[in-house]
Amino acid sequence: MRNLDLAADYLRRAGARLRALDVLFEEQSWADVVRESQEIVELALKGLLRASGIEPPRIHDVADVLLAEREALPRALLPKVERLAAASRALRRDRELAFYGAEDLTPSTFYREADAVQARDSAREVVAAVRPHVAAPTP
Repeated sequence: MRNLDLAADYLRRAGARLRALDVLFEEQSWADVVRESQEIVELALKGLLRASGIEPPRIHDVADVLLAEREALPRALLPKVERLAAASRALRRDRELAFYGAEDLTPSTFYREADAVQARDSAREVVAAVRPHVAAPTP
């Protein structure tokens, strides 16, 4: 069973977070832009999966599911599935590191503007690609 309202809610929240990225970017909080971009991509892709009748797994990177279930996705997205999966995979690698860092890595000094630009561009691209395929929630 598909919960289309939940799928649409994921997209609405991904869109709201996209706007928040600009604030983080203006503050030059590069690590936070990377982390938030990952969450945006995760929400958008899980919304797409739900809207396509696929129960998204409770993991942060759904790239393998997108690739395995590509035939269930909207036909118009098929040429973009590889790029969507690549965005999910790339941002997943930085999820915890951008947020928590490590004993030998401080996120605020490790991540650079170029990292933030790339992450933000990926988030924007994923949301723009997915949005037309996920219906607005019912009132």
